[in-house]
Amino acid sequence: MSSVRHIVFDIGRVLIHYDPEVPFARLIPDEDERRWFFDNVCTHEWNLEQDRGRSWEEAEALLIAEHPDRADLIRAFRLNWHEMVVPHYADSVAILDALIEDGHDVTMLTNFAADTFAEAREMFDFLNKPRGVTVSGEIGLIKPDREIYDHHAKAFGLDPAATLFIDDSPKNVEGARAAGWQAVHFKNPEQLKADLKAAGIDA
Repeated sequence: MSSVRHIVFDIGRVLIHYDPEVPFARLIPDEDERRWFFDNVCTHEWNLEQDRGRSWEEAEALLIAEHPDRADLIRAFRLNWHEMVVPHYADSVAILDALIEDGHDVTMLTNFAADTFAEAREMFDFLNKPRGVTVSGEIGLIKPDREIYDHHAKAFGLDPAATLFIDDSPKNVEGARAAGWQAVHFKNPEQLKADLKAAGIDA
């Protein structure tokens, strides 16, 4: 790797992971019904559609139109989404915090719709620490489109050749590399620390 001056961390799945085995049990006690709800209504694909800039209200209306018999649950999903936060990446959040506290130039990206992101900032202190946080949905671009990386580089004054991009999606890593960024595939915190060390960064 060449010299790294900026670190860009994609945090979408660091915060939110919808697990049909655990969350929403208070509102959907039956395990089979809960699994059906996540497999057919509030799916991962539906959540990713918010990358296109839809607000929760718009997304909610589309779901209710498709599943009117589950309108109350769909509205409850919106109001109680924090119950579905599963800390799979708590260690990587700790690494991110350490980088910020050590004075590294860290920019974070999130795939949330803007209204969801505003709520997340109230829940997670580290979202307010970096010099830059951008919401992909606000610019209506979907990774791994080349344009989204160019947008982030311009918005935050990044030199792509001196920027290290961290993401848990191989496609996003490939997209960043195609835009001239250095990039590593996040697999687990231990590997992330090793990748950072290879770039001359202790975390």
